[in-house]
Amino acid sequence: MGPRIIATTVALGVMVTVAVAGISHAVGSAESGPQTSTGWVRTITNPYLPYTPGSRWVYKGMKDGVTQTDVVEATHRTRVIAGVRTTIVRDVATHNGRILEATTDYYAQDASGNVWYFGEATKAFGPGGQVDTSGSWLAGVNGARQGIFMTAHPAVEDAHRQEFAPGNAEDQYWLVALHHGVSVPAVTSNRAALTIEWSRLEPTVIDEKSYVPGIGPVREIAVQGPTEDANLVKFTHSAGSQAG
Repeated sequence: MGPRIIATTVALGVMVTVAVAGISHAVGSAESGPQTSTGWVRTITNPYLPYTPGSRWVYKGMKDGVTQTDVVEATHRTRVIAGVRTTIVRDVATHNGRILEATTDYYAQDASGNVWYFGEATKAFGPGGQVDTSGSWLAGVNGARQGIFMTAHPAVEDAHRQEFAPGNAEDQYWLVALHHGVSVPAVTSNRAALTIEWSRLEPTVIDEKSYVPGIGPVREIAVQGPTEDANLVKFTHSAGSQAG
């Protein structure tokens, strides 16, 4: 079954098993994406992932049975990883003011416009004060490699590995539709790129994610696995434009 049919099926929220079959078909493509680039640029300007320093995204939703607010900020800070200067993006999730998870992500854009993911330093805080850092990884350390998070020119049937730290971080995505309709508190658009995202470490957990050009990720929802969702409620671009 073709990805366009699957995209419609997932968007309607029915027959998730059809999407699972399609994902299995895409796994090979996810592994065959490029792993190197011939050059890099300083600022991430990809319209589907515009992590320009100073930009800020606020999401509200549900995870692990509790409501949460998730604030993502593209900072002016950088870090050189595997010889590439990456942009540091901070992601902090809270519930009623208590920090649930704090993550520092590392992204870079190549000269062709593809955005690569070079790793993360993550801390998940348990109710008893315990701290879990098991999801952390860096490209070039212990066999980990950077992956493509968003291509310069997204197309239906794109499939890429977003990260690869064997046994620790193995997320992948499959782009199943363009011009997808999505409505969240911050924006309504019929130009979203729709992806299905999953990890080889949790093959029964499948997320659907919508990216609006000029804004980035606006909605994420679990279509299989534990109940989870996040919807963009406010976006502030570094140049001062604002949604929500």
